[in-house]
Parts: sequence; C-alpha cells; structure tokens
Amino acid sequence: MTERSPAPGGLALVEALVNTLDIESGADALDTPEARARLGITAEGTDRARTLRESLRATLLAHAGHPPHREVTPLGTLLAEAPLLVTVDAADGSAALTPADDRSLHARVAAAVAEALVAGTWIRLKACEAADCHWAYYDRSPAGRGRWCSMQVCGARAKMRRYRAKEAEG
Repeated sequence: MTERSPAPGGLALVEALVNTLDIESGADALDTPEARARLGITAEGTDRARTLRESLRATLLAHAGHPPHREVTPLGTLLAEAPLLVTVDAADGSAALTPADDRSLHARVAAAVAEALVAGTWIRLKACEAADCHWAYYDRSPAGRGRWCSMQVCGARAKMRRYRAKEAEG
C-alpha cells in the first residue's frame, strides 16, 4: 500500500510481517508458501504468526495514538516466550540481544524490537490510521507525527471524507 522505503534494521521484519495482511481486500500473504518462506515460518506456524502480527498491529496503532483494531494478546506476553541471548563481540566489546533460535519468528521479532529500542526507532514504526488499511510504515517525518502509510492514498481519502462531511453540513 505504501510508497515509503522500508523500516530500518530489524524493524523491516516487523513491518513485513504486519503488512502480510491487506485489510481492504482481505488477502493474507501468510496463506502462500512464498510469503511464509520469506518470513522463515512453516505452515504449522501460521496461526502463531497471525497472532503475533495482530498484536504488533495493535502496538503500532498505539504508537500512532490510536486504539487497538480489535482485542489481541498483548505483545509483551507473546515476546516473553521468545528466548534471546546477549552476544558480545570480542573485537570491540559491543553487545546485542540476538535470537536464541534463528528459526523462531517470535525471537527474531523480539530481537528487532530490542534493537529498535536501543536505537530509538521503535516508536517510529506505526500503523496507518485508516480503518480499512492499518498498514505498517516507518514514520520519517521530522516531528514523528505521521498518520497515514501513504499521503497520496489513505491521507487523500481521509481529507476528502472530511471535506465532503464539512460540505454536507454547510
């Protein structure tokens, strides 16, 4: 849906997972083996991935100041199950949280969130406020107040709805 460039670092994984569902059309890329392979999940892991996706979407809506789109399992609860390891680079002493199991989508997402928290970028990953969209996007606006994944699509629709409502009142 968006013309924006992907989120930085590990947040690209989170963005890609959330954007596997096109709410407007109902198309779910997790139904395809190709999309599951890109995310490193199996057909058996699809339900867990969907639960994680919708919990992430609710969190990204909160980043943008919006209520959850539906009742979901809290993200913290889901990520508490994700084993992470502290790794330390022997050469420079830098440390990072990494997934204990690279095959676990939950652990990879938890590591991406931890990386983004340290970098200060986690709060900039948001979900579009348009109810028929909720597409994930990385807000690069200077003030961090982006509202839509695409100003040309979702933003234009919202502004047109406001304009028509105002015209109907007057």
